[in-house]
Amino acid sequence: MSERNDIMTEPEQSEVGVADGGRGRDVIAQLFKFQSLFGLVLVFIAAVIISPRKNGEVLFLGSENLFNVVRSVSETGILAVGMTLVILIGGIDLSVGSVLGLASVGASVLLVEDGFGVIPAALLVLAIGLGFGLLQGIASAKFGIQAFIVTLAGMQIARGLARIWSDGQGVSITYGDAPGQAPVLFSLLGERTFNGLVPVPAVIFVVVAVLAGILLRVSAFSRHIYAIGGNEKAARLSGVPVVRVKVLVFGICGLLAALAGIVHAGQLNFGGPNDGSMYELDAIAAVVIGGTSLTGGRGSVVGTVAGALLVGVLRNVLALNGVDPNIQLLIVGLVIVFAAGLQQLRPASVNS
Repeated sequence: MSERNDIMTEPEQSEVGVADGGRGRDVIAQLFKFQSLFGLVLVFIAAVIISPRKNGEVLFLGSENLFNVVRSVSETGILAVGMTLVILIGGIDLSVGSVLGLASVGASVLLVEDGFGVIPAALLVLAIGLGFGLLQGIASAKFGIQAFIVTLAGMQIARGLARIWSDGQGVSITYGDAPGQAPVLFSLLGERTFNGLVPVPAVIFVVVAVLAGILLRVSAFSRHIYAIGGNEKAARLSGVPVVRVKVLVFGICGLLAALAGIVHAGQLNFGGPNDGSMYELDAIAAVVIGGTSLTGGRGSVVGTVAGALLVGVLRNVLALNGVDPNIQLLIVGLVIVFAAGLQQLRPASVNS
């Protein structure tokens, strides 16, 4: 074989290097794209390994325990789905926990004290959440007030409204046909379906996540969301209705916060003005761990769901092992910092 065939020229070596580098970047991009799923798998495997045993069975893998994990993250998971949309446009919503509390109180008062049926009460509470979110979106998008400030104020307003509506007291829910009792239908939110295995709140969480995932995959609305988060000025110049999209995103987030409040009241048979306190931080944590960039334009609902489940699995197995709750907070906090740190290494080409 001739020397010409044995030795590559410098341009040929460069081309091979570029191709190899491109493949390497593609692999790295895929790893970052699915970082939350990989993280969930790793945490799940670790949970199986360190889980306590009883009669030779792994307690963590018990079907009831696994479904309890999903149930435990259902409320914050629903909040996190709405939070994902807001963060994708480069915003933030600190009011979702308070809106959950407002919705929880509202549902309880309407059902127990005002004699509303389940459907009218639910629709009214959802409308309140939607309206609250839309107003915040208008204040932020149309009047140019930073979302952080708007929703920080909204957090206080929603909490105050919840206390006014309930006279500062929690409202217990009992079921029956007598005055002061809620319709039995509402108790289904605390039940399990599919042969008594799957908690109803978990089903609602999955449905919300699937619908939101489809929305972000196939609609023009989703392209507008990513465009605004990527470069709002460029999106506006290209004809994207920035104000309208932002207002709708905040409205959806408020709607989902109200839905989480209804689920909360149904699970606990109680609505209190302080319900949902700090839930906004859990929602943001799920979004961050799920790989959504806090600067907007990159992320997915699938990642958020994986992030919420990761936190749920971690807390569950730590509780099974009797780890001090304060240590649990420390560990979850470190996971959040680690996930946020990974975002700094993420290639700019990875969008969702």
